[in-house]
Amino acid sequence: MKFFAEIIKDGFLTLKLNKMRTGLAILGIVIGIGSVIALMSIGEASKKSVQNQIQSLGANLLTISPGSQSQGMVRGAAGGRTTLTSEDASALEAKKFSAIKTVSPEYSSRTQVISSQSNTNTQVYGVTQNYQTVHKVTLSSGQFISENDLTANSKVAVLGPTVVEDLFGDSSFNPIGQSIKINGQSFQVIGVTKAKGGSGMSNQDDQIYIPLSVAQKQVFGVKYLSAISLEAISQEEMTRAMNQAGYFLLERHKITDTTKADFTIRSQADIMSAMTSVSGTLTGLLSGVAAISLIVGGIGIMNIMLVTVTERTREIGLRKALGAKKKAIIYQFLVESVILTFSGGMIGILAGILTAFVYAQLNSSLFAISVSSIFLAFFVSVAIGIVFGWYPAKRASALQPIEALRYE
Repeated sequence: MKFFAEIIKDGFLTLKLNKMRTGLAILGIVIGIGSVIALMSIGEASKKSVQNQIQSLGANLLTISPGSQSQGMVRGAAGGRTTLTSEDASALEAKKFSAIKTVSPEYSSRTQVISSQSNTNTQVYGVTQNYQTVHKVTLSSGQFISENDLTANSKVAVLGPTVVEDLFGDSSFNPIGQSIKINGQSFQVIGVTKAKGGSGMSNQDDQIYIPLSVAQKQVFGVKYLSAISLEAISQEEMTRAMNQAGYFLLERHKITDTTKADFTIRSQADIMSAMTSVSGTLTGLLSGVAAISLIVGGIGIMNIMLVTVTERTREIGLRKALGAKKKAIIYQFLVESVILTFSGGMIGILAGILTAFVYAQLNSSLFAISVSSIFLAFFVSVAIGIVFGWYPAKRASALQPIEALRYE
């Protein structure tokens, strides 16, 4: 134990003699470890953000989409984007399947929306009163679309907080009672939803809800649906609900071959799995790029240790002439290499965590650190010191005392 303590002490003293070289060697490891930690953290935060957004869409949610995509219970091979109708949704609801709790027919499209102060291009959803239940929409003020609004074809709208900010300049502004124009037609604002968060096309705060009947007949002039959302009675009944809805629609559409279905059924688990897979792949690619800098840093450590061996040739010769064994020489240079990479690893871990934290603050996103990635970075930094320090250490131990003492 005393032997290793002396070697470690000598290692620190030796590295302090050339601070510039030591600092540059450590810097390569700091950049590599810091990059890996930061990118893995950002990837983990992105994955959790996606999961939170999907879960916020609603509990036990199934989504039936028109078209011939290969997802969910059935695999489509025919049909377009107009194969689901309000009659399909009504028939599903009237059937009262044991595994299906609520049915929500929906039509959505992006369009221009104008207020007295500004305008924006956003996603407009034509919905029924069931949408609020299925998608767990909560209001910060006002009320949601009601059954009376549907039967009376009322031109009323519920806005997301991002839309309120875009149209009226302040998300805290109360727009209830205000008039807005959607695709050139006037609507009265009757409610504002609570913020859920999101980005891009999936931003649930950047949406407007209007009665489905008005959306289809007056605003967009369509007879079909964009989707039918279903709420299963429980998580355990998701598969049965999927089968009940799927085979019922196949029968309604007079399709006997499931491979030629003109619709697709997805569950939250399917969507989450796909999004998590994409997120994981991107994180892996970025981490792979960052790992290259670790290899470069390791090569830098090896080069510096080789230079150190050359500079200390006479010292090595003297130590061997005085009886130092090969093992002691190897340990000496290995310890110095590990000290470099260990120090760089510790600084890199802190730098990576700080970078991920700053990124999360600047982008108002989640901050997540994987403990496993920290331990991985720690062991990788030590391993790099051993792997890239072994050759210089072995070379130093192989020097002959007489030749080393004669070295100029």
